[in-house]
Amino acid sequence: MTLPTIDTAYLLEFATGLLNTPSPTGLTDAGIAFTQQTLSAFGGLQFTRTRKGALVVTWPGQAENTPRALTAHVDTLGAMVKEIKPNGRLKLTQLGGYAWNTVEGEGVTVFAANGHQYRGAILLNTASAHVHGGKVNETKREADAMEVRLDLRTTSREETEGFGIRVGDFVAFDPRVEVNNDFIRSRHLDDKACVACLVAAVKAMHDAGLQPIQKTYLHISNYEEVGHGAAAGIPADAAELVSVDMAAVGDGQTSDEFHATLCVKDSGGPYHHGLSNRLRELAEANGIAYKVDIYPFYGSDGEALWRAGGDVAVALIGPGVDASHSYERTHLDALIATTQWILAYLLN
Repeated sequence: MTLPTIDTAYLLEFATGLLNTPSPTGLTDAGIAFTQQTLSAFGGLQFTRTRKGALVVTWPGQAENTPRALTAHVDTLGAMVKEIKPNGRLKLTQLGGYAWNTVEGEGVTVFAANGHQYRGAILLNTASAHVHGGKVNETKREADAMEVRLDLRTTSREETEGFGIRVGDFVAFDPRVEVNNDFIRSRHLDDKACVACLVAAVKAMHDAGLQPIQKTYLHISNYEEVGHGAAAGIPADAAELVSVDMAAVGDGQTSDEFHATLCVKDSGGPYHHGLSNRLRELAEANGIAYKVDIYPFYGSDGEALWRAGGDVAVALIGPGVDASHSYERTHLDALIATTQWILAYLLN
């Protein structure tokens, strides 16, 4: 069967919209709502929310004897306010794993508990070269050395608290999305690019008047970056789970920004050999540009389900993303290949 046509302009439009919707782990309602609202345009889908806040989409298929699931996560790296410092600036605690130097100088939005949003930037607490000289280069980038300078008139803890900012408020990093020569450059392509691939696959199937071969669940996870996103929420009758998450690009890896990748092993061990091989065969049969890779410092929502006792076959695919957990980049070719792979899986 020829795979249905992918609307690439739509894929990029949705991806850009989702990337520009802040959803750090723990504050994902806006990203979940954006995804549900988009999918609601396609008939025949049923929507539920888990108690944790994840989105579960039920998609009727031609058969229901071995239901399937696919998962991608809408939550991203971010931070929370750990302390309001005596100078009125904010000390942060991390959400997810990243190096502090990768967010130094980034613009942020602070979501105050009183409903207000405030802008600022993450800086070294000795940022001025004219004041601190060589200490700027010598200072190790770690939590105690970083702070948020708020775009507010404040020089004290009391003044900052006067704006309603409190310990525990969420902080989202600016994505800075750009599309140039079919490259997509942005923070949080992990994993909003893959949510876009799932949504684009649904649209392609809808436009072609097609149903999945099996009843299918789409699980839009909201706690992946902290390790337990899909530990709950995948319906119990799902026999297989394909986790759609970014492929790590760099030295020692086969993955690149122009291919989709099948990950056969990461830090949690090997994925399901039979399901991985079936996906490989589907890619070969449909001329999908793909690589096979192993990621040494990586975990997925599929493994979260396994660790929680899920009795399903799990495999992992996704587009190659450069500079993961930093200022990331991928290429439209990788997004198309990943969406094609999802379509081949849905139809076979």
